[in-house]
Amino acid sequence: MGRQMTEMLKGTLEGIVLAILSRRPAYGYEITAWLRDQGFSDIAEGTVYALLVRVEQKRLVDVEKVPSEKGPPRKVYSLNAQGQEYLAEFWRTWGFLTERLEQLHKRGE
Repeated sequence: MGRQMTEMLKGTLEGIVLAILSRRPAYGYEITAWLRDQGFSDIAEGTVYALLVRVEQKRLVDVEKVPSEKGPPRKVYSLNAQGQEYLAEFWRTWGFLTERLEQLHKRGE
């Protein structure tokens, strides 16, 4: 991933993770693996875990500790009502931005 992609991703990763959690509860490694499967190969696990701490502190997710067959319990994150509202606002903002960027792009051709 190039530097420009990395910088753009920093501003949207929170919304992307919340969108993942809107589909189903997940733990940090699952989220990281899904992102990598989608082509975000340079995302470090630490980045996702730090983001999960932030969204937990913002009270956008509920957290449940679930026993793990391998090691300590896993923290499973699920999107709560406040997180759903935040995600809806993210999608509205995303729609606005992509619409304007597309207009700029078309005018440049």
